[in-house]
Amino acid sequence: MVSGAGPEIERLTALLSKLPGLGPRSARRASLALLKRKDQLLIPLTRAMQDAADRVETCRICGRLSTQNPCPTCTDPARDQTMICVVEEDSALWAMERVGAFTGTYHVLGGLLSALDGIRPEDLRLDGLVQRVRSGRVREIIMALPATVEGQTTAHYIADRLKSFDNQVEITFLARGVPVGGELDWLDDNTIAHALKSRR
Repeated sequence: MVSGAGPEIERLTALLSKLPGLGPRSARRASLALLKRKDQLLIPLTRAMQDAADRVETCRICGRLSTQNPCPTCTDPARDQTMICVVEEDSALWAMERVGAFTGTYHVLGGLLSALDGIRPEDLRLDGLVQRVRSGRVREIIMALPATVEGQTTAHYIADRLKSFDNQVEITFLARGVPVGGELDWLDDNTIAHALKSRR
């Protein structure tokens, strides 16, 4: 904590330090920056956070954060409702949308299976995904989960859960391998091996 800074500053610093990527030192620097520029930073940030707390909720269909429920993606008639891209969090969904190449819908799990972190299947939005597939409208599930142990474990668990819909739904995985502009001598062995298996 910040010695002798007062409980308000200590509380602000403690809360900021809980954000991803902000340790105690970074949180102290952020606290100071906010307090030194109250009118330009702290007060507008406070209002923006209150607006977000009041208006943003989780879409009841796909699980993404939005000010509409259902969200604009789920209600957009131009979206292909037969395709669902499964992602871990909203940040992955935003990355997909930034590219602009996907015209289907999404399903945000809200995390990944992890025995170490105690995250079990019931902690994720898996039942909602199964219900969407059960509706009979879905033709393809695209797994866009991280290429980590947890990501692959989650993807395989979902594939197992959806086995009973095999004749109705195709499960696909994002291609992984050598990135554009990547040099082989900088890549890890798993990436090279996967690139070879996924060659076309």
